[in-house]
Amino acid sequence: MSDVAVQIARRVLLPVALLFSVLVALGLLVTRVLAKTWPFTVEDAVNRELAAHRSPGWNDVSLVFSTLASTQLIVVVTVLVALVLRLVLHRWREPIFLCAAVSAQALIFLFTTMAIDRRRPAVEHMDDSPPTSSFPSGHTSAAMALYVGIAVLLALGARSTPAKVTWWTLLVLVPVGVAVTRMYRGMHHPSDVAASLLNGGVCVAIMARAVLDRTLTWGPAKLPVGRSGDDVTRAGAAAG
Repeated sequence: MSDVAVQIARRVLLPVALLFSVLVALGLLVTRVLAKTWPFTVEDAVNRELAAHRSPGWNDVSLVFSTLASTQLIVVVTVLVALVLRLVLHRWREPIFLCAAVSAQALIFLFTTMAIDRRRPAVEHMDDSPPTSSFPSGHTSAAMALYVGIAVLLALGARSTPAKVTWWTLLVLVPVGVAVTRMYRGMHHPSDVAASLLNGGVCVAIMARAVLDRTLTWGPAKLPVGRSGDDVTRAGAAAG
């Protein structure tokens, strides 16, 4: 196996697999082990309270946030932003980071819903229910990965602290708003969206570490020009 393949497995595949295991473990705790334990016993009450305070105005706001995290829009925005990054920066590092973060959270979400079977909240659902488990929330996870991923890139390119704070504040509010509105619309329990925030956030961290960290090298370490491995070995032995 090549050095690059080993590093991909160590820096990307292994952390993603561990995150998937954590999400499944959390799902089992929520739906089986601790299902009759506080605070999971009051989750339905949270959804009922939100449903009881629905209004035309808030319905419209919740629809906006849900749309921002819809599968179609997430895919379109990810592709467009990746293309813009490539054209503006003339390198692949940032586009790969964003696409990898969004893709990783989607895979973890999909396989977690296959492992965890949880019904949606017992309130009126304002959206059509996709054929997946309520745990975790795909909208929230995707929003976290995409918009926080963009915030990371914009913050890295910002030249002032106020600019960095502004980008972080504006873009982090999107997944938070998505999480709240998914509960408001009766589509997910609080623990569903909490797990999804974890999923999306950790995927961003994993890919930032693997792709954006310029101190990491992929493949064997580069030797000084004009020197072979044997030269370096002999030089080291002589120094010893």
